[in-house]
Amino acid sequence: MSEISFLPVTLPECRKLGWEELDIIIVTGDAYVDHPAFGAAIIGRYLTANGFQVGIIPQPDWRSDEDFLKLGKPRLFFGVTAGNLDSMVNHYTAQRKIRSDDAYSPDGKAGLRPDRATIVYTQKLKRLFKGVPIILGGIEASLRRIPHYDFWSDKIRNSVLPDSKADLIVYGMAEKTILKAAGCLAEEQPISTLAELPGTVSMTNELPQDAFLLPDYEQVQDKDVFLQMTRLFQENYQQKALYQKTGLRYIRHNPPGNPLTQKELDRIYNLRFARKPHPIYKNKKIPAFEQIRNSITSHRGCFGGCNFCALSVHQGKYIQSRSISSILAELRELTKQNYFRGSVSDIGGPSANMYGIECLNINCRRRSCLVPDICPELDTSHKDYLRLLAQASAVSGINQVYVASGVRSDLALENREFIERLVKKHTGGRLKLAPEHKSEKVLKLMNKASFQSYERFLQVFGNLCRVNGLHYSVIPYIMVGHPGTTIEDAVELASYLKENNLRVEKVQEFTPTPMTISSCMYYTECDFPEGKKIHIPTGREIRLQKAIVQWFMPENRKYVIEILRKAGKNYLLSFFLEQEPKKGSKRLRQ
Repeated sequence: MSEISFLPVTLPECRKLGWEELDIIIVTGDAYVDHPAFGAAIIGRYLTANGFQVGIIPQPDWRSDEDFLKLGKPRLFFGVTAGNLDSMVNHYTAQRKIRSDDAYSPDGKAGLRPDRATIVYTQKLKRLFKGVPIILGGIEASLRRIPHYDFWSDKIRNSVLPDSKADLIVYGMAEKTILKAAGCLAEEQPISTLAELPGTVSMTNELPQDAFLLPDYEQVQDKDVFLQMTRLFQENYQQKALYQKTGLRYIRHNPPGNPLTQKELDRIYNLRFARKPHPIYKNKKIPAFEQIRNSITSHRGCFGGCNFCALSVHQGKYIQSRSISSILAELRELTKQNYFRGSVSDIGGPSANMYGIECLNINCRRRSCLVPDICPELDTSHKDYLRLLAQASAVSGINQVYVASGVRSDLALENREFIERLVKKHTGGRLKLAPEHKSEKVLKLMNKASFQSYERFLQVFGNLCRVNGLHYSVIPYIMVGHPGTTIEDAVELASYLKENNLRVEKVQEFTPTPMTISSCMYYTECDFPEGKKIHIPTGREIRLQKAIVQWFMPENRKYVIEILRKAGKNYLLSFFLEQEPKKGSKRLRQ
């Protein structure tokens, strides 16, 4: 089989393919890795497979013009994405400190993309290529498509569309939308006709008589109005076009397109990818690729509805699953790679055990199919995922298939056979679960399942491990600093971990990312459903919450003393500050 050509990043590469000009040029903040886990690659391959000539400009130096000019002027449009992460999340920690590395850059080098990359790239292209349409995509544009709270400037910023002066946003997983847009422009239709496409955001001067209006951009600077806008958006964006005044014009936000059918999703993932970084990086490693190169995406979407997660407004809550035959074909391709050693690190999606689960009620307005209880319309048998794992394990050249992308424990409890198979065949010593917290009050604010379901899963998992003579552990993903959490909540969480001899080395600090419900709560200081005032931890208090949860680290000793005294729990000092870990203590490395 001939070696797969990469999408061109230089004009000589275009000429090798026999292309005299490009139809579309994608500008991305990530290094170019030709793998279906990277947004620019999957969009570029999909457009190319449908007859368009597509080039990529990865991580251009925004301080000069040279990189932006190197592929010339596209016939149809520029596609701009900040990459697989929002550029501000990529650059800064939850404490607003600059990160020292970038997983999507060669050798993890930081500083190869600007802050607010979508805006910076677009403004550069607007100056250099006057009149060429610019379409925004990727998670940064998707989650900044309406006015949103921006943690890094601590204010409400406008939609990235008027801020960048781009022509259109395609939000979510936008293959069908961007293909339709390319087709319209290839037929020489005006860019204004793209405003009719589902899954797009555009600017307009016209307001229909029956328009559903969100509060004006100027009005949503007020916290109460911002809360009202977020509620209206969450309740209505999937059903109707929304309009919002900004300056003298209106943002038009169309509902998302229909979820991809299995055939459509298969067609995308069946495209041929080189499955490695472009040769321009020579021997440099892209850390994000190293992490996922032996894994397979089985589905998109998440119906968990966690308030701090942006998946529901980006990928959507409806699960779009590939066929088993498509996944097996990709596994066979994976076994041919020179870096593959027989172990598949993961087959999954946002939550691995949501594969194959469908809800036929596409008009349902529940944000979560699992909270406060599991929707009776869900088929929770796990039969499709169990069949997938069994068939994947039987592929020639594969010795082991792991489930590493996380398991939703409340869903898993609906099928003991799944948990048993997980323990016996698909856990690599450690299983990732995300209880996030211990406090029921906090879990309610997060829209997470009760902690009792996590404990029930641990009991079943532990019993199965003992019966099978296995010494596996569960790695709990923990979050501190979520809106509504207090020092007392952190002490409750830490006490549980200490009592159970769990030493969690990585603890996530809450970061208010654009368009999430938790970010709305952070900015407005109100809970989402009722608008009641809640406590918002910031700065040093979040640091203290993290310190008590990681009481075992020597550098946290003084903070543990401080937080226990603040909480009026001096009687716990000896409990937390004992020097020697109890027998059987588990230090969990994620």
